[in-house]
Amino acid sequence: MIAPIAGFSKLSKDEKIEWLANTYFQNNETVVNTLKKYWNTDEILQKLHDEFIENTISNFYLPLGIAPNFLINNQLFVIPMAIEESSVVAAASKAAKFWLDRGGFKATVVSTEKVGQVHFMYFGSTEKLKNYFESIKPEFYTATKHITQNMEKRGGGITNIELRDKTAELDGYFQLHCTFETVDSMGANFINSCLEEFAKTFKDNAENFEDFTSEEKYIQIVMSILSNYVPNCLVKAEVSCPVASLTEGETMDADEFAAKFVRAIQIAKTEPYRAVTHNKGIMNGIDAVVLATGNDFRAVEAGIHAYAAKDGQYSSLTHAEVNDGIFTFWIEIPLSLGTVGGLTSLHPLVKLALEMLGKPTAKELMKIVAVAGLAQNFAAVRSLVTTGIQKGHMKMHLVNILNQLEATEAEKKHFITFFKDKTVTHSAVVDAFNAYKVAQA
Repeated sequence: MIAPIAGFSKLSKDEKIEWLANTYFQNNETVVNTLKKYWNTDEILQKLHDEFIENTISNFYLPLGIAPNFLINNQLFVIPMAIEESSVVAAASKAAKFWLDRGGFKATVVSTEKVGQVHFMYFGSTEKLKNYFESIKPEFYTATKHITQNMEKRGGGITNIELRDKTAELDGYFQLHCTFETVDSMGANFINSCLEEFAKTFKDNAENFEDFTSEEKYIQIVMSILSNYVPNCLVKAEVSCPVASLTEGETMDADEFAAKFVRAIQIAKTEPYRAVTHNKGIMNGIDAVVLATGNDFRAVEAGIHAYAAKDGQYSSLTHAEVNDGIFTFWIEIPLSLGTVGGLTSLHPLVKLALEMLGKPTAKELMKIVAVAGLAQNFAAVRSLVTTGIQKGHMKMHLVNILNQLEATEAEKKHFITFFKDKTVTHSAVVDAFNAYKVAQA
């Protein structure tokens, strides 16, 4: 049985690796060498990476690719994407090229409101609580002035604070529901700092509110935290063109393609099982850009998926229609992003990615990310209703399978040519590879 370890965080990186190898790998030299192989040879850069998180033992790399030819609001972009899944970058690039000659993508920011809440318990008169809130509300702004002054200089700050009665859902539960504008920062630290100051002000001043009884003066602050659900921090992206321009080669005419495409979106709106996979494909594009630009993809995922269920059933994030011969495809999603603070000024590749995008503001980045999600979904649905998803995906996955089989460069070249006009499946590649090896023996 493995014993717990005390003081692990105080060990050096080499000592942590040595303990790991001795405890879980019987001092396997390969484990040690593998971990150290992924250290950066630039010691300053490696130290920077080591300090991003705790108990660092190595770096975990993801490929950084680029998808060119994105025409967004009449400006051409190359979009950085950090992701491990085959065909995502290729699909985005293909969609970008498709829409390049059809007017490109249009994107607009609808709103930029962020949310935070102070959750507390109170079991006295609701009317007295409301009166107390109104009396203390100006003090919230005064108490946080030292936090908000720099944000206000940039055009942001606290936009509203309201008391919400949630006792119908949970006995004694109330909240301060607060909204913020954080301009070009994601704003998590700013929002949480404000909320904690609100909570202190709210609790401490209750002692001096003369209408409260001694019991009512006790307000239990449960927690103060931002919300990653930001339904009023919205961006919309869309594409449109005449149906006649939706050429799909000899396999399907434009009218049939448009009808099947719209029907596929309707199915994703109606059927949650399909909607989850449909939206996962959208997030392939969104997460890849969010990660490449140093933003919090977990927060973005949580907020977007909650938005997909805002009407009581999980549904498609994208929409499509044909009106008067015009095909329109669009997405409207909540996105809380930043282009200053956090990793945006620390991680060298994040800085490079933002420079690649023209050093965008947070609003501009919202538009780019939304377009990446829409492009990814267009490419996926387009494949689904025509050739099927596996044809393109497995072609991209072919090299991964060959790498698993430890194929040489010459063998990879041979099988890429061999499968050029064949269906790629894992078993087909393995069988062909084994047969080839036997023939070569």
